[in-house]
Amino acid sequence: MANDLLQPIANMQVPYRESRWSTSQPDSSDAPVPWWKYRLSDSMKGLLVALFGGGVPAGFVGPFSHIANATSQMPSLEILFFRCLLHLFIAFWLCWKKAPLFGPPDSWKRVLLHAVVNVISVGCAYSSYMVVPTGNAATVRKGSSTVSSTLLALCMDKEKLTGYNWLGLLGSTVGLLFIVVPSLLKLDEKTRIYDILGYILATMGGLALALGLVIFRTFDFKSKLATVIFVFGAVGSVFSTPAMWILQSPIIPQDPLSVTCVVAISVLALVSFLCASYAVTITHPALVCAVLHSEVVVTMTVQYYVLREAVSPFDVVGAGVIIGSIAVITAQNVSCDREDLMVQD
Repeated sequence: MANDLLQPIANMQVPYRESRWSTSQPDSSDAPVPWWKYRLSDSMKGLLVALFGGGVPAGFVGPFSHIANATSQMPSLEILFFRCLLHLFIAFWLCWKKAPLFGPPDSWKRVLLHAVVNVISVGCAYSSYMVVPTGNAATVRKGSSTVSSTLLALCMDKEKLTGYNWLGLLGSTVGLLFIVVPSLLKLDEKTRIYDILGYILATMGGLALALGLVIFRTFDFKSKLATVIFVFGAVGSVFSTPAMWILQSPIIPQDPLSVTCVVAISVLALVSFLCASYAVTITHPALVCAVLHSEVVVTMTVQYYVLREAVSPFDVVGAGVIIGSIAVITAQNVSCDREDLMVQD
């Protein structure tokens, strides 16, 4: 009788519980991975390149253009001409690599269109720097480029944005509005026409910038970065040379400050152009344009500490909102790929 009652208990399967004195090795998948074994995602790499290589150097271009114009009355088209000359030297690298200067034959039209669009963007931007404060011009240009790139990406790009990315885009746009709207409401009646013209030029420059980034994403040949740099220099030289003599009065810079500013503009603009173009190949163009808003913060800082131009509380608030929006976008795209590691005995 007792055996019959104890038989079900004897047949029960007790789950195995590992003793703390067990000598078995833990699962290798749970082992901690050293920090140097992690890699940044491609999206995060693109954002960092756009932030430190595209936005920060570009933030000095506007103030340096303003200094060159104020010091020696150097017109904007002449600054564009000197910048394009630096781009032409990339032809030696293309010839050394035995790559076609204008890219593959099936991409010639798009490469030329990309160059024309970027020449228009830079020409409008440099002209706006001479008319309105550099911080406001950079703000309007970046704001229009972000809105335009977002709309173009929604229509042409299959890649979707997350909720945090939309929040960052909205925040960066609101930050730009904090900076621009008070300035627009306080336009001087004597210079209102010139100020409106400057803001229109800045808006056109932003539209062209967004279109150029979207066009660049369609290139798939190996030497595309070097090719677009050379073609931009060639097209810009062809257009700016006659326009420089017809629309403006070119001068020969002689004082060291103007020469230094022109050289710095050419080098910094080339670095920014290269990094922004590379960033859109691995990151959404709308996010790249949003991260490029760091140019506005840098420009306003230089404008205040170097040019001694006034910065309103709205400018400070707008710059803070922009920085916070960039932080949101960057934090959303921080992701690491863990390498497959095996813990060996």
